[in-house]
Amino acid sequence: MNIVLDIHTHTLASGHAFSSLQEMAQTAANKGIQLLGITEHGPNIPGTCDPIYFRNIWTIPRQMYGVELMLGSELNILDYEGHVDLNEDYWKRMDICIAGLHSLCYNPGTVEQNTSAVIGAIRNPYVKIITHPGDGTAELNYEPIVLAAKEHHTLLEINNSSLEPYRDKVAAPDNFREILQLCKKYEQPVILGSDAHISFAIANYELIYPLLTDTEFPEALILNDKLEVFKAYIAQ
Repeated sequence: MNIVLDIHTHTLASGHAFSSLQEMAQTAANKGIQLLGITEHGPNIPGTCDPIYFRNIWTIPRQMYGVELMLGSELNILDYEGHVDLNEDYWKRMDICIAGLHSLCYNPGTVEQNTSAVIGAIRNPYVKIITHPGDGTAELNYEPIVLAAKEHHTLLEINNSSLEPYRDKVAAPDNFREILQLCKKYEQPVILGSDAHISFAIANYELIYPLLTDTEFPEALILNDKLEVFKAYIAQ
């Protein structure tokens, strides 16, 4: 694959990342990335940016060092209905909204409740990607999640950072394999996400590639090398 996009990354504004927006854009350019998503954490994550940050992202150029920027937020799923932080007034100001379960913002319930939480976020028309659904933050039933994603034209992310051994997310490899197998079965596209918190990690999917091989996942269903297909998909 000729990787041309990475949508899930964070800058210093998220509070626990280590590169500036310009450093991220310059590194993306050096790596041949054409589209870079900067998706700062929503306000329920401790230490992240104030909501006014998202009101002011109109000031940032959407082209930098030859890289197209897509600016938005990784919103936090908060409850079993799938509500997320911020509100529509903020969502509509962003180029992209992605959303995920984070242990600092979500109290896991039953498998059914957790699955309902993710499906609720999928049904939000502003949420285009569900981040790291396989990281084990909450136990999930993946088949209805994949089917909901297909129905609502939402992408499920296969997250490289969740697979880093030091993060000790022991369920992640098997969970992501199951997600890939189900997406293959139902012909549902996926997006690979670096979840980069420093510029060097942009478009690093090295821990994902063995899972793609294990599951014989079709390259046609991976959108990171298909810029215009990705744009058209999230526009629907």
